[in-house]
Amino acid sequence: MSDFRLIYPMVAMAALSATVLVILFRSRVRAVKLGQVTSKYFRIYQGETEPEPAAKASRHFSNLFEAPTLFYAVCLAGLITHDSSLVMLVLGWLYVAARVAHAIVHLGPNRLRNRIRAYFGGWVMLVAMWAHLALHTLNLP
Repeated sequence: MSDFRLIYPMVAMAALSATVLVILFRSRVRAVKLGQVTSKYFRIYQGETEPEPAAKASRHFSNLFEAPTLFYAVCLAGLITHDSSLVMLVLGWLYVAARVAHAIVHLGPNRLRNRIRAYFGGWVMLVAMWAHLALHTLNLP
């Protein structure tokens, strides 16, 4: 059972993506209700400018399907190679924590310095996970 514990950080990342999707949906509905943009805009995303809260949520949601795909891949590779070690698990949770921090900053005050730190921290954890996996696979028969 312990070999599958990398599933939990992956579930947490999926939950973060779902949360950001809800925030995106609500921000778009709010923008239409407040008359900041018409619903027609969302048919082809042209002709108007999406309000900042909705644009930030949209960009952040898209971002969750960029670098995090490498996170899912390294977790799955860890599961396949039986590298669900404590190191991989801690790095996985630290990656999730960095992505949550990045979401809070980006969707909240959006202070660039803090956002960059969280984003970079996530990348450090991701690279460390891949390095650990590569070293682990060197020891496989």
